[in-house]
Amino acid sequence: MIDIGANLGHNSFDHDLEAVLNDAKEVGISHILVTGTDMVGNRKAMELVARFPDFLSCTAGVHPHHADEVIASPTWLDELKILALDDRVRTLGETGLDFHRNFAERGNQESVFLAQLDLAEEIGKPLFVHERDTGGRVAELLQARRGSIVGAVVHCFTGTREDLARYLDAGFMIGITGWVCDERRGGRLRELVPEIPDDRLMIETDAPYLTPRNMPRPYPRRNQPANLVWVLTQLAELRGQETAFLAEVTAENAWSFFGLEKATS
Repeated sequence: MIDIGANLGHNSFDHDLEAVLNDAKEVGISHILVTGTDMVGNRKAMELVARFPDFLSCTAGVHPHHADEVIASPTWLDELKILALDDRVRTLGETGLDFHRNFAERGNQESVFLAQLDLAEEIGKPLFVHERDTGGRVAELLQARRGSIVGAVVHCFTGTREDLARYLDAGFMIGITGWVCDERRGGRLRELVPEIPDDRLMIETDAPYLTPRNMPRPYPRRNQPANLVWVLTQLAELRGQETAFLAEVTAENAWSFFGLEKATS
């Protein structure tokens, strides 16, 4: 298994990261992508990869929640480009739009997203995309670049059937988190996951968030990569597939999409 999105730079992992990584290895995780969401977080993610280069890679980008913070800086994009060109960074993001919480002004979100789309074209790295309640705007902007970006994965997909169809039609990948394990919020997603082709599917925890609710209770307060097995279990049940098959195919998709050197052990 490969966890394509874990926020291991979160301060809740500062005291026991090595134990968390060992737990992940014990359940069969062979690689983890550490998510970067702002300039400070990007650098911390890269530092973690430097410490554990055989097990971790990372993203680098500006999440829509942080768009207001960077938009006033004339150098933010140049600084991001320097980071994104580093070999530790396998994809540009987390970037996108979030019209659910609107922590940043929508115009600023779109400007920052478009700038990162331009950068992805320039440096030839795929995108790690956040989308929530944008009414198809993210899909529209990505579709317009389908011939000029090398790829995109829609991280933590929770959208509509129409959104899914547009992403798949454009050739993009879909990342599924523990949201699919949530019987309260994940009903629509649970209906849609059987429609994702095997070769477009990847799995992630988004740790320390989105603890899978199919885990035994009491639920842990902090999600971690080892809990990816519960996302896999739920997906296998909903898709009518064996967990071993699904673990293998999602890992193969991740190795290929992120251009990783496949583990030999």
